[in-house]
Amino acid sequence: MRKLFILVSLLLLAGGFIYYHRDEAGRNVPVAAAARPAPWAPAASQLTVIKTVIRNRHFNPNRALLINMQQPSSQKRFYVYDLNEDTVIASGLVTHGRCNERWLEGRRYSNKVGSHCTALGNYRIGSPYQGKFGLAYKLYGLDSSNNNAFERFVVLHSHACVPETAVHYEICQSDGCPTVSPGFLKTLQPVIDASPQPLLLSIFDGSVSDD
Repeated sequence: MRKLFILVSLLLLAGGFIYYHRDEAGRNVPVAAAARPAPWAPAASQLTVIKTVIRNRHFNPNRALLINMQQPSSQKRFYVYDLNEDTVIASGLVTHGRCNERWLEGRRYSNKVGSHCTALGNYRIGSPYQGKFGLAYKLYGLDSSNNNAFERFVVLHSHACVPETAVHYEICQSDGCPTVSPGFLKTLQPVIDASPQPLLLSIFDGSVSDD
């Protein structure tokens, strides 16, 4: 029994935190921690909303692009998401808006024209075009929190200042555009271009509300 207790404890340590309860003899017995969502994942209720938007607007039901602004910009927080398997297919770094600051500390969100902030919400990915930074995709905000995206010239594009892999520092900031690395845009391009239906891009942050 003691060997079994040690084995269970080691397995739980490998997976994260250990929790204990008292058995009838008053001994501490380890129990598995409650399942926690992956750090990139939207809440179940939010994912339901995303899937509802996709269904109602006849978007691609198999793929979506998700950006979790709650994650630091040094980490991969832009995800190509498989809606059927609820898994991530690819991921990369992405900027957030600087909100007219030379360098924005923390996060701030706004839909106002001229704010240069990230706007949370669901977007339809539009047509590709060649802009000042090369290949870019137009974005159309679907919610009251981001419906000025087209007027604000918020688009999906790449910039050399965005690293290809995770780093140990906050990366460059944008004027509100979700800006990715050149390599990751090449990963996104066939996903977007080959989609038979419009793709949804959802930018979310469960810890902060929109202006």
